[in-house]
Amino acid sequence: MSIVFSRDSQVRLMDSTVTNAEKYFGQFCSLLAAYTRKTARLRDKADQLVKQLADFANTEGPEMRATVRDFAEDLAQVQDYRQAEAEIKKFKRVQKNEIKQLEKLEKLRRKSPSDRQMISQ
Repeated sequence: MSIVFSRDSQVRLMDSTVTNAEKYFGQFCSLLAAYTRKTARLRDKADQLVKQLADFANTEGPEMRATVRDFAEDLAQVQDYRQAEAEIKKFKRVQKNEIKQLEKLEKLRRKSPSDRQMISQ
């Protein structure tokens, strides 16, 4: 009889775990997608601001024109830096995954060097 109760509690625990995973992973995906869209919109808005500042600078006198253009260029550089920073993070993640795959392959080669089919997979 205790085996039945033990299995029942294990089933409930596994069901709870799966339910929580489904709930939270769905939320993670939604939030990550929203974050990505928001970041892209931020970049677009900053590009629009830079263009608007440049247009404004063309209507002003020489001193104000130079100041506003400098500010617009600085803002554009900040956005370029943020974009480059995101790209570097992405490339580092890809590189890390490739290194793991190569280490896994090397481990497999050492374990069974004559098994070409396994290595090629």
